[in-house]
Amino acid sequence: MILRSSFALACFLAVGTAHPALAVVGGVDSRDALGARASTVRVETSRGELCSGAVIAPEIVLTAAHCLMGGGSISVVSLDSRFKARRQMVVAVLPHPSFVPGTTPRTQPGTDLALLRLAQPLPGDIEPLTLGSGLWQGETVTMAGYGLSAENNKRTARRLRETQLVNAGNYTTQNTVKVAVDAENRGETPGAGACRGDSGGPVLRGSGARSRDLVGIVSWSSGPLKTQARLICGGFTAITPVSEYRNWITEGSARLRAIGSEAPPEQTAEPRAAFSWWFSR
Repeated sequence: MILRSSFALACFLAVGTAHPALAVVGGVDSRDALGARASTVRVETSRGELCSGAVIAPEIVLTAAHCLMGGGSISVVSLDSRFKARRQMVVAVLPHPSFVPGTTPRTQPGTDLALLRLAQPLPGDIEPLTLGSGLWQGETVTMAGYGLSAENNKRTARRLRETQLVNAGNYTTQNTVKVAVDAENRGETPGAGACRGDSGGPVLRGSGARSRDLVGIVSWSSGPLKTQARLICGGFTAITPVSEYRNWITEGSARLRAIGSEAPPEQTAEPRAAFSWWFSR
């Protein structure tokens, strides 16, 4: 059935619509203080963009690069063990060098990943994820995010949710991503998956609530095949695998940590300029 869904996905996306995965539909509220709460953050800009992110070091967050294209100041919101929100500012961003601003996630010819450097390390109750190995077809993964749980209701965003998906294989346009689907519905009818606000969220190996093995970052989503409504959630979830970019993530994290807690002048006045500064190097 996974192979059939992979073929159906290719046919659907040839004529269908895919969008940035801007929360988890068909999932459940994440309430384990030692689970996704300890490694998943909200990424917000002063211009209204909402995404999610994966903590990979006390002061470093990995997210989707397209989340940062709107400009404005950037902040990260983490949850304490009682699920109360705490906000910290981002002082520097580093997109993958192949990322091309101005393109949609689906047509992106480069890699939809970016690293964020926080002004201060996250509190001690946040537990960074480890970078995992490659995904295999048919593997069960867990994704988490802060996006919408109901596609047409903006009030359902900013609440941490998670769900289990099955990796249905590769999908290639200008780049190659992994595509995950609801284990029961297989992307053919509405099921669990990413939605608006989930871009940048972590994809973890296995179905355990306390998995720490980061295997991917959510990039975009599309609706299911068999629906009369025009949906962009609950069908297919596109994932950028981290194993292929391990060296860049490791080297980029070290580079961002080296700048210290104070940002260069062009990064403090306008974080959009900060993005350009790091992108050009």
